[in-house]
Order: sequence, then C-alpha cells, then structure tokens
Amino acid sequence: MPKKIDHEARKEKILQSSLKVFGREGYKDSNMSLISEECNLSRATIYQYFKDKEQIYYYAVKLVTGRMFEKYSEWAWREEGTCIDRMIDICNDIMKMATDHINEITNLVAVMLQLKKEKRDFSDIIMRRTAKFSILFKRMLRDGIRNGEVIDCDIDNTTRHIMILLESYCFQISLLNTFDLEEAQSLTTTYLNFLRKQG
Repeated sequence: MPKKIDHEARKEKILQSSLKVFGREGYKDSNMSLISEECNLSRATIYQYFKDKEQIYYYAVKLVTGRMFEKYSEWAWREEGTCIDRMIDICNDIMKMATDHINEITNLVAVMLQLKKEKRDFSDIIMRRTAKFSILFKRMLRDGIRNGEVIDCDIDNTTRHIMILLESYCFQISLLNTFDLEEAQSLTTTYLNFLRKQG
C-alpha cells in the first residue's frame, strides 16, 4: 500500500526550506535546485506544488497572514475584556509572534528588499493580505464606540496608526538588533489606552 502524503505538511516543508535558501543566498541567487537540496525533495516534486520561487514567496505571505487573521478574528469577538483589551492582546501577540519567528520575518523582508532593488514591487500582495487586519480593527473600533468602550474617533486614521505601528515593529524586528519587545508593547498599549472611554 502506497504511503499517504500530507500535502500541506510538504508545502510547509518546501516553504521553510525556501526561506532558509532565500536568507542564505539572497532571493536573486536562489533557485529551485537549491530549494530542492535544502528540503531533500526532487525538483519535480517541488514543481508539483510551486511553479517558481515567486509563487513560494506569495504562498509564504498568504500562509502567515491567513493563519494570523483566523486566530485574531476569534480573539476580536471573544466575551472577556473590552474592545481595547482585545486590541491590545492582538497587537501584543503579533509583536511576540514576530520576535519568536525572527528568522522567517527577516527572510521575508530580505526578499522584499531584494525585489525592490530589482525594481519589482511585492507591496500589493502585502497590502492585500494586511487589508483584512485593517478591516478587523475598524470593526472592533466601530463596535467599541457603539458599546461606549471607545472614545469617538476617526476610525480610518486610528486604524492606519495601529497598522503603521505594527508594520514598523515588524521591520525593526527584522532589521535592528536593538528592538525591545516590552517597550514596543508598552507603547502600543499606551496608544490604545488613549482610545479607552473613561467611565
């Protein structure tokens, strides 16, 4: 009887191996042969899942943001705490997760910078994948205002501020050795607490 293959696990193995190769060789000098060697699978097997390294990169961004959105969508509407408490929990967890996966974040950012040097822009996929988070924060703020938990504020601008903070932290995590998780979480918590409606 043939061995049953877990295709999702295999795709993730290819993804993790690709990120290692991208980080080590640079995106431009990476190729499917190097990825094949790294994950110990034939090139033909890899081509069953991905047509090229660009598709692997798209998959990486899609996988990471998809998992995060699913997790935080549940957190956003749980019973305990106020809207602001839940937003703080989400933001803090995003930063914690980024520091826990610093190598993957660094490799993704390295790929983005390499592509920018080549005059290719991947920002559209990042924007599309993070748009869900903006919508989630807007819904939470709207709900918080309606429930009397959040001060009346410009929801669009406030969401933009939150997203800029989180994006800048992700870049700091990947590029600077001086990133301080506790300080970043404290700053974000302070900002969000300003939105809390006082009884």
